Amino acid sequence: MSETEFLLWVRGPGLQGATIIFVLGMAVRILEILVLGRKPDLAEARGSAVAGGLRTIITRSVPDKGTFKRSTFTVVAGYIFHFGLFITILLFAPHILLIDEVLGVSWPALPTPVVDATTVVTIIALVAVLIHRLKDPVLRFLSRFQDYLVWFVTILPLVTGYIAFHRIGFSPPLLIAIHIFSVELLMVAFPFTKLAHAFTLFVARYYNGAISGYRGVNS
Repeated sequence: MSETEFLLWVRGPGLQGATIIFVLGMAVRILEILVLGRKPDLAEARGSAVAGGLRTIITRSVPDKGTFKRSTFTVVAGYIFHFGLFITILLFAPHILLIDEVLGVSWPALPTPVVDATTVVTIIALVAVLIHRLKDPVLRFLSRFQDYLVWFVTILPLVTGYIAFHRIGFSPPLLIAIHIFSVELLMVAFPFTKLAHAFTLFVARYYNGAISGYRGVNS
């Protein structure tokens, strides 16, 4: 397969297949949660379930003082690479053009140098997270193959995207093809790994908060 053929494949059948797996996989994951249902809450209503659910989504997104003190590195590094991924994926002009082409929606992009620098910082944060996991005896003991797979498919699009943007090593068509392929690997792995928490965590937080809010308890 030539470089051009590879590029055409990842932009055509490869991307279509990855998108189908991602959409159907995530739909099944979310449906699994919803069909579990919940038993009727027989307690007397003392507050708002909706308000409690929304409040918990917000409060659980900000670490409490105790957690921050005990796990400062994990919290800070986590915020850095999560915000970095958000900026790199959704605020980079070529990515926005692609989304506009597929979905018909667009928004302003950040300057390219800002996204480029953010990509580097995000890569450094992810490498630091891996080193921390390998050096910490407890984390290393608890880590399984999936944890390292998730790390790999997360950092790979960032690295290949940075290399493709700066045209390092190979021809531009091959670099773009490799970058797109790395994104497709991420999409395929997403529904079947801990990456799915990007969607399910909000459902879980709302569910827990709604129960507490209904009973008038802060979650």
